Amino acid sequence: MRIDILTAFPGVFAGPFAESIVGRACRRDMVDIFIHDLRAFTTDRHKTIDDYAYGGSPGMVLKPEPIFRGVKHIRRQAGKASQAGKASRAGEASRTGNAPQTGKASQADRSRTVLLSARGRSFVQETARSFAELDQLVLVCGHYKGVDERVATGLDAEEYSVGDFVVTGGEIPAMLITDAVIRLLPGVLGEMASAVTDSHYDGLLGNAVYTRPERFQDCSVPEVLLSGHHERIARWERRDALKKTFQCRPDLLETAELTGEDMTFLKTLQRNGNG
Repeated sequence: MRIDILTAFPGVFAGPFAESIVGRACRRDMVDIFIHDLRAFTTDRHKTIDDYAYGGSPGMVLKPEPIFRGVKHIRRQAGKASQAGKASRAGEASRTGNAPQTGKASQADRSRTVLLSARGRSFVQETARSFAELDQLVLVCGHYKGVDERVATGLDAEEYSVGDFVVTGGEIPAMLITDAVIRLLPGVLGEMASAVTDSHYDGLLGNAVYTRPERFQDCSVPEVLLSGHHERIARWERRDALKKTFQCRPDLLETAELTGEDMTFLKTLQRNGNG
């Protein structure tokens, strides 16, 4: 997978993307991340990327021209890389006698452009899963007062937000989205089961987890987790996840996939009144 990030502040990505899961995925060639400096796509000597808003509103607005040039450059670059990859695969097929695969989605179908915006739709785990199936994800970092409206429409960009709050720019949201997507790529995590039991993966918050020591400050690990009985443990984990979701994020239960047993347990929690 290829992730391209267009930003006015490219330096902020160096540290986070060099560490932990994202860093390992890059070093193992499981994902390619390219950071593009928005100022590189300006044409004036001052490398101007923003200007005053029409109508007299306070704050500066990112200009459309550098973003258009930047995204088009990224798309051309990705297209060339895709063609080079196809040529390489075709050459390999001719040497081995294996016919190249056909009927796959076009580059446009396998690529999406996302504008990070406070007014965008919510980025959730389901979004991360859909992005992880792409060949390319282009993230455009908003900044200042916002981005010229013609960017989203002219570049067919989808607007996404990482929460109902305001941050200085789209750089940190871009990091969050990149991390959420990369950890879902095949082979990135040592054990995919680690991802599927994370909070929000299946629409619920995660259950409580414990490690050694077995007893700490007069608090012991629940006996069921020490039993070795996998079915009982799985049932306890599911109920604990339901309980925590009921207590902390009951709104998630409206869209989560729940079984009849789940519903019965939730009704018991509701009757008790305290979860």
